[in-house]
Amino acid sequence: MHMSIPTMTRPQRLSYGFGAVANGVKNAAFSTYLLLYYNQVLGVPAAIVSGAIALTLLVDAVADPFIGRWSDVTRSRIGRRHPFILGSALPTAVFFVLAWFPPAGLDDLQMGVWIFVIASLTRMSISAFEIPSSAMTPELTDSYSERTKLFGLRYWFGYVGTFGFTAFSLAVFFVATPEFERGQLNPEGYVKFAWLGGGLIFLAILTCGFGTLKRVPFLRQRDELGEGATPPSHLKEMFSAFRNRGFLAIFAFGVFKYTAIGLYSATTLYFGTYVFKLQSGQLALLTFDSLVAATLAAPLAPYFSRWFGKRNTSMCMAIGGIVLGLSPLVLTYFDLFFRPGHPYLVPTLFVIGAVYGSMIAISLINTSSMLADVVEDHAVRTGQHTAGVFFAASSFMQQCSAGLGILAAGIVLELSQFPARVELSQVTVAMEKSLLVHYIPASFGLWSVGALFLLLYPITENSHRENVERLRAREAEAREQAIRDGSFGSPVR
Repeated sequence: MHMSIPTMTRPQRLSYGFGAVANGVKNAAFSTYLLLYYNQVLGVPAAIVSGAIALTLLVDAVADPFIGRWSDVTRSRIGRRHPFILGSALPTAVFFVLAWFPPAGLDDLQMGVWIFVIASLTRMSISAFEIPSSAMTPELTDSYSERTKLFGLRYWFGYVGTFGFTAFSLAVFFVATPEFERGQLNPEGYVKFAWLGGGLIFLAILTCGFGTLKRVPFLRQRDELGEGATPPSHLKEMFSAFRNRGFLAIFAFGVFKYTAIGLYSATTLYFGTYVFKLQSGQLALLTFDSLVAATLAAPLAPYFSRWFGKRNTSMCMAIGGIVLGLSPLVLTYFDLFFRPGHPYLVPTLFVIGAVYGSMIAISLINTSSMLADVVEDHAVRTGQHTAGVFFAASSFMQQCSAGLGILAAGIVLELSQFPARVELSQVTVAMEKSLLVHYIPASFGLWSVGALFLLLYPITENSHRENVERLRAREAEAREQAIRDGSFGSPVR
């Protein structure tokens, strides 16, 4: 595989990156709208909604490593990743749509069961795409900097999926009506929201699959039968992965950071709707700050990683970004920020959001690139190229945003005693400040504790290059040995 890998064409890179739109749409819907929809639109208690979604992490903990390991050991005419990518398109789209159409007549507890089942199915399906497609990245290029660029492209499209879909929905589906002053509380809007999201997911996954199909001959293939995708082999590979110090550092940071991201995503509409009193059009405008952030972050991330190293960039951008991002809420708590309706409120939130978002995105891009470097580090130590196992962990970390993140949001809402299905006019200043005083330390604490774990990450650009050279030398030696064995055992003419 490593003998000669041709450079990816621009259509192939774009197709690969565009696939991230699928996960972006799912994340936008599940992290931002699912709690609001079931809690404020349908009236299900926040504790039940957040608890049901958090329980799906138990499913992810079993399913994601299995999917990753299964894709590592699969053999087919289209490689070991593409059968999962192409096969996941229809199930993911179908389960996503069903999430917004719960059966009529369910009580709160039954609704919680429904949320748990349909969210689990949706997330297992998206994992069958996200894990194998992400695991392809170390196989697409072994360049330290090119990986950061490729992940930058993937994150940009992911942001387009998340925030482009959100902005469009707020501007078109969730417009204010005489019955619903805040369009995001209108149940009719969620019908079109569901169908558009499902369609985008289907299109993005197929584009990624078919757009990268010609790369299959140059991807690492599974040539030996080995142990297969058996439970003992899964456990063996998982425990082996968790013995890698670099992986442990990224995994710990990932769980904390994606929980913080999920907490933010699940509560941002609460702040926009009930604290800053924004209209749906203003909320739609503010989602574009994230697109600006992604557009800034994608080209800047490789430069920062080259100047300061991936680890230091990831840590500093995470801490600096969250301090800036929380500043409007901190100032609002102390009555030092622009009041609702002030002409400078939305522009200020937009600028802060764009800068803060770009810093967080640069941190995320570099961390993903660091995980790709762990694949070679693990291969040098064990002789096993198990990218699927590592990126299964990455998928699990991201699922924390919709699991632990929404659970954290539910806890924040319950501790702040923020009521369900509350009218905007009934929200008091005391309710707003209670929400802020519980959210701010939770968010900052998650980011700060998570970033500290990156101090344990040992891989530098020089050590990565050494790992790549060692692997190339081993493969060259293996090829020479295979040639010698073939010559010795060949029939005499």
